[in-house]
Amino acid sequence: MRFAKHRWTGSIIKIKSMATKIRLQRHGRKNKPFYHVVVADARAPRDGRIVEKLGTFNPNVEPPIVELNFDSAVKWVLNGATPTDTVRMLLSKEGVMLKKHLQVGVNKGAITQEAADEKFGAWQSTKEAADQSAVDGVAKVKADQEAKEAATRIEVREAAAKALKEQEEAALKAAAEEAAKKAEDEAAAAKTEETTKEATEEAAPEA
Repeated sequence: MRFAKHRWTGSIIKIKSMATKIRLQRHGRKNKPFYHVVVADARAPRDGRIVEKLGTFNPNVEPPIVELNFDSAVKWVLNGATPTDTVRMLLSKEGVMLKKHLQVGVNKGAITQEAADEKFGAWQSTKEAADQSAVDGVAKVKADQEAKEAATRIEVREAAAKALKEQEEAALKAAAEEAAKKAEDEAAAAKTEETTKEATEEAAPEA
């Protein structure tokens, strides 16, 4: 709550602070959304005027990518900005909500700044390892898929080559059989012609 003088009467009056929300503002193309993480007046429309852009969220890749101005995000949540459910999950994943929780503890004297920084550093190391594991897992799945697709392409090519070879062998066999039959027919015709000629020659003296 803030206080100010009334412009006409000079009396002190209370002024409500602007209720702010941290939410996603959609950008990108149809069926391929890309979001800005923004601070805006809670009463403003979804795509209306913003107070500050904190980062971006790209759900079109695996794993999804969140790019965030960490210090600004922590400042806003400490000052009372309310994230939407989706943004809260993103901020939690990036450690903003943990940082806020630890800083509140420091401000209340429940924990020292050094202990808070140490706890956050330990969490950050674990997160980085988990993120790298997720990236490696996605890369492995992609490599396995590519290897499987390559093996399938090789099998298809080998099957096509085998089918082509069988077709060629069948064609050669058919051609050989046809040539053999033609040779037999020609031999039989030649023999018949020779027999006819001999019979004609034998019958000629008698005539």
